Amino acid sequence: MLNFYPGPSKVYPEVRNYLTDAFDEGILNTPHRGEQFVQLSRDVVGLLKRRLNIPQDYHIFFTSSATECWEILIQSLTSHRSSHIFNGSFGDKWYEYAKKLRPRAEGFLFEINEPMPLDQLAISADTELICFTQNETSNGTQVSPTTILNLHNRFRDTLIAVDATSSMAGLNLKMIKADIWFASVQKCFGLPPGLGILVCSPRAIFRAKQMAERGHYNSLVPMYEKMLNYQTTHTPNELSIYLLKRVLEDRPFIKTIEEALTDRAQELYTFFEQFTDFNLLVENEEVRSRTVLAVQASERLVDDIKKRAAHHNIRLGNGYGQWARTTFRIANFPAIQNEEYEELKRFFLHYFG
Repeated sequence: MLNFYPGPSKVYPEVRNYLTDAFDEGILNTPHRGEQFVQLSRDVVGLLKRRLNIPQDYHIFFTSSATECWEILIQSLTSHRSSHIFNGSFGDKWYEYAKKLRPRAEGFLFEINEPMPLDQLAISADTELICFTQNETSNGTQVSPTTILNLHNRFRDTLIAVDATSSMAGLNLKMIKADIWFASVQKCFGLPPGLGILVCSPRAIFRAKQMAERGHYNSLVPMYEKMLNYQTTHTPNELSIYLLKRVLEDRPFIKTIEEALTDRAQELYTFFEQFTDFNLLVENEEVRSRTVLAVQASERLVDDIKKRAAHHNIRLGNGYGQWARTTFRIANFPAIQNEEYEELKRFFLHYFG
């Protein structure tokens, strides 16, 4: 089946061989305090920094998911308030979760066809962490590098955290322009779910040490202390970390990947603009995601499209949140081959062209 679901999405076909190698190399039962795992962890940290252009002085941690990162950041970097800027379901969920831990958290909702309204943000002076989603998977929007730079320049004294779940390993993110970035591996990394990557600046670690929050297994200070020796506070998903190592070794550098995804995204947007029965959810090209496309139609037509596609062994992404019934989504991730998108185009031209 062709899989265009925006996560969990298609894994690289080489993963089949990597799994066999992991078994043969003893990765599935190696002690997580032993030298084999420590070396694996060290290798992956180095590969992530080189392949994804992560600043050398930033710190990398392994988590179970991006959702766990929401929890880590709120509990370890805020004592009373975070501010959340969002236009879709995942940014909203992060905000709602933050309020459970810190009831004074504040949220700022903006429209999906508008850039983040920096000049209208009335962020409280005592905000400790500004949070937003770089690529909103629910509606196919993104926050541009220019906007992130302007946000960074305006709030230089406040930590900035970025959920990059649908863009890390797909786009060449300028990570020096924020203090925290995180993602899960089941999207642009081309791996099965079960591993999150958390990237923190020295400033974020300094803040965590000031707070000295140690009440949880995934508190950031103990995580930092363990990773000084390339270890984790818990028994990690060693298999996923090994698979990440193998994928990173075999991938080109992120600049090359971003160029290919950007070109393909433009081709896909141009392709879907020709149809009259449905339209792109995001009209403003400036804020369209390059890794997740959202297409809008009537409930009946969306349901028909998904059923026809499934009949032809094509898995489209369901809509999400308020767009659940009136959109379908298409992932533009590195593991999906150009030939698969050509087959997707042929399907739409045959039935709706």
